[in-house]
Amino acid sequence: MSKNPINGVVRFLMELGAIFTFGKWGYSLSNSWTAIVLAILMVVLCGTLWGVFAVKDDPSRSGKTVIPTSGPIRLALELILFGTATWMLFNLGFNTPAWIFGAVTLVHYAISYDRIGWLLKQK
Repeated sequence: MSKNPINGVVRFLMELGAIFTFGKWGYSLSNSWTAIVLAILMVVLCGTLWGVFAVKDDPSRSGKTVIPTSGPIRLALELILFGTATWMLFNLGFNTPAWIFGAVTLVHYAISYDRIGWLLKQK
C-alpha cells in the first residue's frame, strides 16, 4: 500500500476537522453551561471511536489497536464519522465548509483506493 505523505496530511487534517466539528455541534445543543459538557462529550465520542476501533497492522496508522476491527467495519466507521461531520457542518449553517469537507472526503477516499482495497480484504 502506498503511503503518499500529502494524502496522509490531508487525512490527519480531516480527522482534526471532524473532531472539532463534533465539539462545535455538541456546543450548539445548549445555551447554558451544559454546552461545554456536550462539546467535550462529543469530542471524546468521536476521538474514542476513531482511536479505539482499528484494523490490526494498518499501515496508515501505528498498526496498534485497542479493539481489533475488521477492515470493512473500520471503513464504514470512517465514512460514518466523516459523513456525520459533514452533516453537522450543514446543520450548524456552515454550508460552504460542509461542501468543502464533504468534497475533500470523497477525493481523499478516491485517491486512497489502495487503502480501501486493503481494508476490504481485512477480516
